[in-house]
Amino acid sequence: MQEKNIIEIRNKRATYEYFLIDTYTAGLVLTGTEIKSIRDGKANLTDSYCTFRGHELFVNEMHVSEYRFGSYLNHPAKRDRKLLLTKRELHKLQNKVKEKGFTIIPVLLFVNPKGLAKLNIALAKGKKFYDKRESIKERDNKRELERYNR
Repeated sequence: MQEKNIIEIRNKRATYEYFLIDTYTAGLVLTGTEIKSIRDGKANLTDSYCTFRGHELFVNEMHVSEYRFGSYLNHPAKRDRKLLLTKRELHKLQNKVKEKGFTIIPVLLFVNPKGLAKLNIALAKGKKFYDKRESIKERDNKRELERYNR
């Protein structure tokens, strides 16, 4: 039995800069060379965010490197990609985003066992500066406790 490579690309800044309120798993509309690059692990979610256009949700500024064996049919690296969610989820997210302070950010890009690329997105609220310092303190305290418990 052969194990497939597990592809998980995380947005590490997301939990530092935002309070994650609710998470959803969405499918992505991709071209052939994009899915090949994602399976190679050549994607970056750091500065990406999600926006609505009409009643459809798109992820913007997600960088997927060009496929190294691609020809003139290669994709642009930072194009907007459509997300696939149910109507109920889209309607709920659209109503929440209209409220002040809420945004939608990608948290995790992964390839499921069927070979399809999925994106975990989160409804998030931005942290203030003092909240970020509190997060750093909690992380440092947790590290110290782990050192003493070894």
